Amino acid sequence: MQAFQKPLSAKDENEQLERLKDGDPAAREILIERNLRLVAHIVKKYNLPERDFDDYISIGTIGLIKAIDTFNPQKGIRLATYASRCIDNELLMMFRSCRKQSREVSLSEPIGSDHDGNEITLIDIIETEDEDVEERLCLENNIRKLHGYLFHSLEEREREILLYRYGLYGYPERTQREIADELNISRSYVSRIEKKALAKLRECYEKAANTSHTLAYASLQTDFI
Repeated sequence: MQAFQKPLSAKDENEQLERLKDGDPAAREILIERNLRLVAHIVKKYNLPERDFDDYISIGTIGLIKAIDTFNPQKGIRLATYASRCIDNELLMMFRSCRKQSREVSLSEPIGSDHDGNEITLIDIIETEDEDVEERLCLENNIRKLHGYLFHSLEEREREILLYRYGLYGYPERTQREIADELNISRSYVSRIEKKALAKLRECYEKAANTSHTLAYASLQTDFI
């Protein structure tokens, strides 16, 4: 694993940001190089295969560069805070793109590993008791739907909070307070977004169920014609 330079102090970071604002390309390179350790830290939390570490660092670095190019110091937050979100978003978009290339999500598909290095699959994050084949197929179908709803029906912030809140896809499970501190928003706002996102997912399931019932009824009517 490659070594990364230490991050800049707040004073040095502000100096480089001022130079960047004045159009100094060297300042941009310094900001990138001195924040690569942040990229590595964020990539590590996904517990991804070590052989792919450099590839994910490259993806995360794209998010870092976007953060540096769009950062506004006037908003009163540190570059590292803003960059963390951009790096996370870039990695999530990459994961989403990879998922789209697959026609369906397998319950046995690895999504990360636990603290002991044991592989975690989708089925591991869902508590189930002994079940028959029909129940298992129903569960698999619901998980496929959930994956689609998460990445196609929710806004980016809503999806982000649910991934953090329930520890999905390799994220560590967090409290609303922890999420609020990381995203620099209030805990009550996190709670409202979480409730709104869950309501959207519930609505998606209900619409799908109603559509299924309608199609089944239409098919039944056709059989009697």
